[in-house]
Amino acid sequence: MLELINIFRCQKLVHSPVSQLIRYFHKEPIPVAWKKPGIGWTKLNFDGSCKGKSGKASIGGVLRNHNAEFLLGYAESIGQANSTIAELLALRRGLELVLENGWNNDIWLEGDAKTLVEIIVQRRQVRCMEVRRHISDINSILPGFNNCIVSHIYREGNRAADKFAQLGHLFDEPRIWIDVPPDEVLAIVHEDAEGKIVHRRKGL
Repeated sequence: MLELINIFRCQKLVHSPVSQLIRYFHKEPIPVAWKKPGIGWTKLNFDGSCKGKSGKASIGGVLRNHNAEFLLGYAESIGQANSTIAELLALRRGLELVLENGWNNDIWLEGDAKTLVEIIVQRRQVRCMEVRRHISDINSILPGFNNCIVSHIYREGNRAADKFAQLGHLFDEPRIWIDVPPDEVLAIVHEDAEGKIVHRRKGL
């Protein structure tokens, strides 16, 4: 089962006094928090990172259970790549690690690249052959799970995965952490478990 559990903000405004009120209202910060998966579920948050003009990219992700307990984190430099490829490789690597560790019953996949999530969930066609190849690889892995949810979250709710992706730039070889996260991510993992709300400014 593949479903999208997030409602995207796609409101088209018209030029009227009402639209001006809506536009003003949307300037209010949006509260964002990481959510625990249901009992028996494993949640994978993934992210890719690209370094400006150099094009150097890295990937990272984190796996947690229904108690928000840290199961595994990963980080890896992938050479030169754009942000879309980095996000796809981050997801693919996370899925491979899920299967390798036997957490293939119920999986919740969550990333902050909205377009990518939409492509996967809605099975959109894309022109880029490299992107199509990675999406095909991901789609070939997903049937290995009993149940699968895919959702988008703002980057403020994906901070742990983002930190792992940033760490990927620092290593020459892929890194994996099991049971205990690195010090750089420890505080974020604890804040997520406590349900900390981070406010997102509209337009970011």
